[in-house]
Amino acid sequence: CTPSRLEKLKTQMSFRLDEGNGCCMYRIGVEDDGCHSLMDYEACAETAKVLEILARSLNAVVLERKMIQNEVVRNADGSPVKVVEEECDKAAESKGLVVVMEPSLLGDGREHMTDDHPHFHHLEHQDEKLQEDHSNNSHNDMDQSQHKQVLDKSPGIFTRCELIIQRVETHLLDPSTIPMTENPTAAKRQRGSKSSAKMMQPQLAEKSKNGNGESMSVGETLSSRNIRVAVVGNVDAGKSTMIGTLISSCLDDGRGSSRTSIMKHRHEIESGRTSTASTHLMGFRSTGEAIAGKDNVRSRRKSEDEVARESYRVITLMDLAGHEKYLKTTIHGVASGMADYALILVNSRHPPTHMTHHHLNLCVSFGIHIIIVFTKVDGCPEHAFKTSKSEVIKLLRAPDVGKRPFEIRSEQDIATCMGKLNTLAPMISTSCVTGEGVDLLQKMLFSLPKRRRHEKKLERPFEFLVEDIFNVPGVGSVVSGFVNAGHLTVGANANVFVGPTDDGSFIKTVAKSAHIARINTAHVTSGQSACLALALSKDLRKKLRRGMVVLKESPSSTKEFEAEICVLKGEGTTIRKSYQAYVHILNVRQSAYARKIEIVNNNGAGLLSTHTALYGEDNEIVLRPGSRAKVRFEFAQRPEYVRPGMRMLFRDGRVRGVGLITAVPTVEPAH
Repeated sequence: CTPSRLEKLKTQMSFRLDEGNGCCMYRIGVEDDGCHSLMDYEACAETAKVLEILARSLNAVVLERKMIQNEVVRNADGSPVKVVEEECDKAAESKGLVVVMEPSLLGDGREHMTDDHPHFHHLEHQDEKLQEDHSNNSHNDMDQSQHKQVLDKSPGIFTRCELIIQRVETHLLDPSTIPMTENPTAAKRQRGSKSSAKMMQPQLAEKSKNGNGESMSVGETLSSRNIRVAVVGNVDAGKSTMIGTLISSCLDDGRGSSRTSIMKHRHEIESGRTSTASTHLMGFRSTGEAIAGKDNVRSRRKSEDEVARESYRVITLMDLAGHEKYLKTTIHGVASGMADYALILVNSRHPPTHMTHHHLNLCVSFGIHIIIVFTKVDGCPEHAFKTSKSEVIKLLRAPDVGKRPFEIRSEQDIATCMGKLNTLAPMISTSCVTGEGVDLLQKMLFSLPKRRRHEKKLERPFEFLVEDIFNVPGVGSVVSGFVNAGHLTVGANANVFVGPTDDGSFIKTVAKSAHIARINTAHVTSGQSACLALALSKDLRKKLRRGMVVLKESPSSTKEFEAEICVLKGEGTTIRKSYQAYVHILNVRQSAYARKIEIVNNNGAGLLSTHTALYGEDNEIVLRPGSRAKVRFEFAQRPEYVRPGMRMLFRDGRVRGVGLITAVPTVEPAH
């Protein structure tokens, strides 16, 4: 069976499972027009075996395997004729319709179901019925021989099969139990298989649990067990190569094979420089074993939905640009990425550059815990590596960073630094060509505790931050982004507000459907990266833009806000009234003016310590590096959705300061 044929069948099965809410039925031996395919038992069983292996690769199991014979009889001339309903009694008296429940080859997944699983009682009922039949028939051997049905496996006996396949949302199933290459002729028999989604029970695959009673659904994995890690560093540090090696579990060939597999645009592949921010999933089993990013059947790497379904814990790696030309893209990625941690990659063959220092200050100013990763240690001269390490240690110990370097050499070192990352900066030496230190880095990523507790924001109103916009044929407008608070059940009654538009108003629409990690879902919760399909006309689609929000209630926008800011130390800059800067507030990016500046003496916002502000001409306040003040900003172009508590960053070329929004003028909802 060719890999392309297996990929087509696997994609079809995944679609049927999604369409049937995690459950579908396959009828083998039935043509598209409903006629019998006239397959014998051997061909039918071999086709069922291929389908069961494909199901296991999708984290699904065969709950029921029913073999049916004697539905087709032969005429006097030997031609096959299907038994019609009025002739069933006569056929039963002569040969009899044979229906046999066979056990699944790879198990029915009962050990991964709990008592509240809808199909657990279905399987128990089957066992009780079989035991009852056995106890009744055991009283009379003659009756047992009469009632027991046996399949005729000889050639020429027409057989068909019905499989009920159920997805088990857990990492505990091994998706590569039997290699596909054991079935080279199975694809030829697939022509007689007909699949149909069967709407069994809603949310069949939502409550699978592990042995400790912890929920193992994909939604839980992508929210409460999803750790977001930003990957930053200089342009030659090997960020994309490191991500490609981590998610594929394959070493680099030294000529860019790892980075090429994850890059999005042609010019990125040709130049080797990342210009856009992208996210990639890395999955782990509960034992800490990294899930191989490449399928055993297909040569290409696994899709996001396959990784998410197999994983107990997920690491979302955000690949950010390292070149100074794309600095604003990197700043926006860090500001809106909701990162728990940051991997700062340093080329061991060269000392850290000013961009490395800038990325370090950027992560520290946002309160993101950092991990230093030295790359390309294979073939690196000892004196060059020693110089790079000493320069990085100086940067970490600088007053504006204030971290203590801690070198990781073993798993014991990983356990030592856990819980102390607010003061420590772990340093790991790696090579994507030889694999040195890569396993240690994977173990450290698995050990990282989650810092952002988005599940605590479930009771807040629904808030979805729009990061990108698509127009999908046959679906309409689709917005992708991050669920920052609350939860939403999509459907015909899911009324939401999208905005603000250029005039500050909101568009009332309906969230028709949703995807998380390319998996169709009816419910999205805070902490998940999702896509929402919106019911919008062509004219309203043109009003969509990045930086909008999707709200369920109380939409409002404003052009002014107050924030308590701290000007970062570094290059000299002067901030006074009417100062213009580019402001980043989560996913919002826009120029803003400083309309009013007030000096504050308390440190209630938890910002850095301050220097005394100076007074310039006409006794106006002038802020210098290290100063802290309360500033009223006004957006230059259009109103935006902001609220108190959001963290902001402003820059005029380079990052000049950070702050927290403390107040927003009250504005009546516009929609």
